[in-house]
Parts: sequence; C-alpha cells; structure tokens
Amino acid sequence: MQAIRAENLSKFFDGRAVLDNVSFSVEKGEIFGYLGPNGAGKTTTINLFLGLLTPDSGRATVNGVDLGSDDEARRRIGVLFENNGFSERQSAYENLRYYGRLYGMEDPDGRVDELLGMIGMADRAYDPVGTFSTGMKRKLGIARAILHKPEVLFLDEPSSGLDPDAQRMVRDLILSLSATGGMTVFINSHHLDEVQRICTRVAILAGGRIRAEDSIARLTASGNESSIWIAFEGGRVPEDALLSLRSLPGIAGTELEGEGIICTLTGDAKAPDLISALVAAGYRIEEVKKRSANLEEIYLRYVHTGEDAS
Repeated sequence: MQAIRAENLSKFFDGRAVLDNVSFSVEKGEIFGYLGPNGAGKTTTINLFLGLLTPDSGRATVNGVDLGSDDEARRRIGVLFENNGFSERQSAYENLRYYGRLYGMEDPDGRVDELLGMIGMADRAYDPVGTFSTGMKRKLGIARAILHKPEVLFLDEPSSGLDPDAQRMVRDLILSLSATGGMTVFINSHHLDEVQRICTRVAILAGGRIRAEDSIARLTASGNESSIWIAFEGGRVPEDALLSLRSLPGIAGTELEGEGIICTLTGDAKAPDLISALVAAGYRIEEVKKRSANLEEIYLRYVHTGEDAS
C-alpha cells in the first residue's frame, strides 16, 4: 500500500520550475530518503504533501488524501522541519504537552515523560528550551514529531546539529519506528552516510526533476560494476603506476584512494586482463578487490551530470 504519492507534481516560483513533473511513491512502513542539493525543492515537496503549498499541476497525497483539504488526516502525520519552532521561555515538558493538546491528545503527560526519557532529556524536562543547545532542540523536535504516534513521519534534516551519539540515537529510533510500529518515514537529508544506513529506497532530485529512484542496493550496484581497487607490494603506489594504468586499453578513469588505486573499466574490459598487463609491465600486485560504491558517489554523479537513471 502506498503511503505517500507524488503524481506529475510541479511547482513554480517567480516563473522558475522548482519541481518539474515529479513522480514517485513510498510504500507503507518504508524508510525513504529524498536527496538533493540546497534549493533543489526538497522542502517544497514536503510542504506540498502537508498541504502548506498548492501544486501548480499534479497531485501530492498521503494515505490517498490531499492533506490541504483534510484536517483530520493531517493529525495522523508527524513533521520535523529545520526550524524547530519551540517557545523558548517554556520548558521542554511544557512545549511537548502543548503540542500534544494540539494533536488532540486528552492526556499527553505519560507520553511526554516516555519521550523525554527516550531522547535522554528527562533531567532537563523543566528547563527552558532557550537554554538548550542546537542538538538538544533537534532531539526535542523529533520527540514532538512522534508524540502522537503518527502513521507517516516527515523529517527535514533530522541529524542537523547532532553529535555522533545523538545521530546514532536518532538512527536507531527511526529504524525502530518503522520495524516495530509500521511507521512510514520520509527523510530529507544531506547526511548521505546516515541515509545509506537506514533508508530502503531513495530518490535523487536535481534541477527540479527526479534523476534516480531505486533501492540503495541497486543504485550502488549500478555504480560499481566495473570499478576495482589495486594495492601494490610494499604498501605504496609506484610513482608511474597511474600513468601506466591510463595508457592501458579499457580504462575509463583512475584515482588514488588510500594505499591503492581505483580503476574504472569501460565496456567489456576485464579485471584479470588489467592485472595481467600490470604484472607483465613489472608491477608487483599485493591485493585486488571489487570496489563498493557508496551513496555519496551515486548522488554526486546524478546531481553534477544532470543525467537521469536509465
């Protein structure tokens, strides 16, 4: 069942297409990463789903509903924006209790206590939010977003301002919400390592269009089928190795990485043939392994080239 769906979604500001015929869907219970550079239209997309903006064409629905016209359906959605929007004079407890009431919770106190403990802030429950660090406010924002146990959760840069321990806490929490609670999670983020760890699928947005949409496993596999890493005997790269490699047929590119060289092969070029040619040229090879692409490399390829996934 599709929890989130964009159908031919377009939005213009001052005559410029921020979103241009964007379509994708997110299944119920899925953790979906929505990636793109600043100004790509990621937050605009969330605002369209929430009914805070109206599309110029197309449709954005959550659980089959246009949230702009259904207040009851909107109460089943959780949101974390980059701007936390708390009353800084009130305590963490008072802020969460206030939002619980807004969500229609008759007695939010028990849930507030539970979440403050979950995010490690029970000892600061009655301190004014204005005394909190950026990371503490971020954690409190996540607590507010899941206070009412929403069916769908939108997170805009959830790891912003968090230290590594807090990032891990947020990561584990998101995984738990999806695995045990069946919550659908939609994440805008620049922390591509975090996205690769927790998301099942991603869409990459650039120039107002979806350039790629697939599982992370398939996207990274498509990016590394012909890349290998070569380490040389003695733990260092010979000075002329890069030049020698670039002169061989079937080499699309080379670059240094650590104590070895990454080689990208073209067409029908085979790694064993490359290694044989290096050995015949007098190089002593210590290790060869298929190189695993990461999400950052795939992301940069689509964003910088402007190409679409085929």
